[in-house]
Amino acid sequence: MTRRDRLMATLRGEPVDRPPVCFYEITGYRGDQDPADPDPFNIYSHPSWKPLLELAWERTDIIPRRGVPFRNAPPDPLKELTSVEEWTDAAGSRFRRETIRAGSRTLTTLTRRDPDVDTVWTLEHLLKDEDDFRAWIDLPQAEFGGEPETAEFLRVEREVGDRGIVLIDRSDALCRVAALFDMATYTVIALTEPELMHRALEKVQRLRLPQAEAIARALPGRLWRVVGPEYAAPPYLPPHLFAEYVTRYDRPLVEAIQRPGGFARIHSHGKLREVLGHIAATGCLGLDPIEPPHQGDVSLAYVRERHGGQMALFGNIEATDLENLPPEQFRGKVATALREGTAGRGRGFVLMPSACPYGRELPAKALANYRIMVEMAEAVTTR
Repeated sequence: MTRRDRLMATLRGEPVDRPPVCFYEITGYRGDQDPADPDPFNIYSHPSWKPLLELAWERTDIIPRRGVPFRNAPPDPLKELTSVEEWTDAAGSRFRRETIRAGSRTLTTLTRRDPDVDTVWTLEHLLKDEDDFRAWIDLPQAEFGGEPETAEFLRVEREVGDRGIVLIDRSDALCRVAALFDMATYTVIALTEPELMHRALEKVQRLRLPQAEAIARALPGRLWRVVGPEYAAPPYLPPHLFAEYVTRYDRPLVEAIQRPGGFARIHSHGKLREVLGHIAATGCLGLDPIEPPHQGDVSLAYVRERHGGQMALFGNIEATDLENLPPEQFRGKVATALREGTAGRGRGFVLMPSACPYGRELPAKALANYRIMVEMAEAVTTR
């Protein structure tokens, strides 16, 4: 089978020659990681990454992620109320401050990006309290309109070819709302102000749901990743609020994706036991990253037994194990994931880490463990 055929068969629940193995963000595709890019924030220019990028491109079932923008969309009225400042400090870190005029209030967020770390740190969140939240809810929002711009997505698909599939990345309404706060403030408001939360979620949904419907029609049959549900999972919120803030809004999103033949994959780190039923109730056809205990609270076998017939399962390799375990111990983790992910009946399983290293220099131990994932997945025969 080609790597693309293997992934698509896994999504459909059809027989495969072996379980796919994916390094999540690490694909080796030049549009994702380009060692020749001179940008000082490009950590992949360090020589330590080269063998891993080659391994991903040549032997893994890659899944590059892409968003889909809109052309000819109505103007966003929020732009007139927003100002942005960007600067770089003496250490080379890049800062970005965004300020929004919201009635009588001024909302400000500040982020930092460091040259040797492939992530963006939020130093100041946009919303600090309930009054900020009310002001944000009352801000104007663009109306839905325009057409999905699919040219870039289709170009990436052509360049990836039979090495894998390209995934449509989409945050849900909760992800958009929860990320406006620091976690402590968000959890208090989510617990104590459900009416405000629903007003905010409905505001986001009014724009993002028709956008998703349009993208799904323009690019049918693709895999999607829906990000955000973990914000309502224990220990942050009780399970009944997961149903309120995730299932209620993600079910129509999943339906929009899957109506034209797409595959919606829910992304939720951490504890799953108490919310698995609520995740399944969205109708999704995939789930990641299913972290093993103690990062998570259920085994892969537990999830496969209860929901493997509905969902293709992705993951079960914890990123901290990938980076820190000695290779012989790591082999045991991979063996368990492969055994539990392919046992009995189920829609399919993709061996995948929960995240990837984000420092400029890739540790030799991590490279050795990535190689173990490929070697052990290739040695499995499933038909």
